[in-house]
Amino acid sequence: QVQLVESGGGLVQAGGSLRLSCAASGSGFRINAMGWYRQAPGQAPGKQRELVATITSGGSTNYADSVKGRFTISRDNAKNTVYLQMNSLKPEDTAVYYCNLLGVATITLTNLEVWGQGTLVTVSS
Repeated sequence: QVQLVESGGGLVQAGGSLRLSCAASGSGFRINAMGWYRQAPGQAPGKQRELVATITSGGSTNYADSVKGRFTISRDNAKNTVYLQMNSLKPEDTAVYYCNLLGVATITLTNLEVWGQGTLVTVSS
């Protein structure tokens, strides 16, 4: 079973920085990609989470247009950990940030998608 543990959220003033971390634990799986999604407070429960950034096992990255040039995603394959460095934060970045893992169970070859519990980032103006 795969579990994701996030850390690094908090309260920061506009223009400030935060770094989020997400560590995957467990065994019997291979990671294909990890990423970060977010959902602003007060959004309808069924509203889809917004993609922020993703990174594949090979290091290819993808960013939402709204965060390009401000956020950087990276990963430590040896630690099964992904990071999101967020600079020049804006009030509109306020959201619960969720870590996401896409992978494969190595024995059953079943596709896996795992979500973290979420960490709140609040940017004050």
